[in-house]
Amino acid sequence: MNRVFKALSDPTRRRILQLLREREMSAGEIADHFDLAKPTLSGHFAILREADLIASDKAGTTITYRLNLSVLEDALLGFAEGFGIGAKATAPVAPVPEE
Repeated sequence: MNRVFKALSDPTRRRILQLLREREMSAGEIADHFDLAKPTLSGHFAILREADLIASDKAGTTITYRLNLSVLEDALLGFAEGFGIGAKATAPVAPVPEE
């Protein structure tokens, strides 16, 4: 989970995930949305892959990225449940006394 939150800590990486939420995109298509050098963007891709938030396929010289939404959902749910947010109630409900 730490890798996921490290990846999410950067606004550029969050924007990449937002773009991939819409559809799969090539590295070049993603790069068109940023004013960053290719090595800088590649570093962001590497961190996102390390966190398993994105997956990539290479065809020739083109790398296509897609969002791995289940990893993001699992991390966010685990984080929320760690604080008791969204967790199912665990306390038993007391029976109503009969009159």
